[in-house]
Amino acid sequence: MSNGTPLGDFLRARREALKPHDVGLPEYGRRRVPGLRREEVALLAGVSSDYYIRLEQGRESSPSAQVVEAVALALKLDAEAADHLNRLCLTASQRPRHWGEAEVSRQLLQLMDGWEHTPAFVVGPALDIMAGNSLATALHSGFDRFDNLARMVFVDPAGREFYQEWERAAHSCVAEIRAAYGHDPESARIAEVVAELSAQSEEFAALWKMHEVKSKSQEGKHLKHPEAGDLNIKFAAFTVNGAPHQQLVVYQAEPAGPTATAFETLRAMAVEPKQARPAEPQQAQAAAPKHAPAAAPVADLAGKEQ
Repeated sequence: MSNGTPLGDFLRARREALKPHDVGLPEYGRRRVPGLRREEVALLAGVSSDYYIRLEQGRESSPSAQVVEAVALALKLDAEAADHLNRLCLTASQRPRHWGEAEVSRQLLQLMDGWEHTPAFVVGPALDIMAGNSLATALHSGFDRFDNLARMVFVDPAGREFYQEWERAAHSCVAEIRAAYGHDPESARIAEVVAELSAQSEEFAALWKMHEVKSKSQEGKHLKHPEAGDLNIKFAAFTVNGAPHQQLVVYQAEPAGPTATAFETLRAMAVEPKQARPAEPQQAQAAAPKHAPAAAPVADLAGKEQ
């Protein structure tokens, strides 16, 4: 994904996104670099220029907590971006093992299947659809495949019609994958998805280089289904205890409103829910969702209003 280090790439992108007036520095004459100079970030963070340059070049990979906090303040990182920076500073031995591996539990599948009036699905770190109930499958029936949210947004022609606020959906997808990347920079699946989408979508490639970080938020969405029409939905995302890389996404409609009526239309056309594991690294396509063949550990839900 880059010739540099994850830490260095992130620092460079966020430095280049700032202007001197953003941090209270004077701006004189023509500048040869976009954004702040390395020396300016070092000054703001209270570290030597040589030390900060080593950070960006990957020659200093284990800064102290005090330095990380100072750099985060200098770059005006919000809470999520600062947490991402801290994760990038972890060594391989400090990272959780097998962060991206697990089946969706049978209990969670049964829970989603019981929500006949509520679309619900589970996504993995690279936004692969790991499971979905029948209403979620019907909601996304206009797409070629209900397999990966980022692919559906950027590559599938149906994406720009389905997501009425397409630019917001695009930024959100990339920022969510970037956040997952901070947890597991060595993820083969994330690398595969980023490489494929960067090759197929210039917009994805440009957004990926911005290093924006944002997990799923609880907000409204304006969608348009080819048969059910306009849907104004609310959604929430939940992490799953025992499988923190999984997120349960739940869409809701205002009771007795137009979207609730549209959901009933989707329910009438819903097919039997399916689930599949996300594609293994080097596979070109993620499979369609289908039910897991075997039971997995109980997955209690930890609500996460992100």
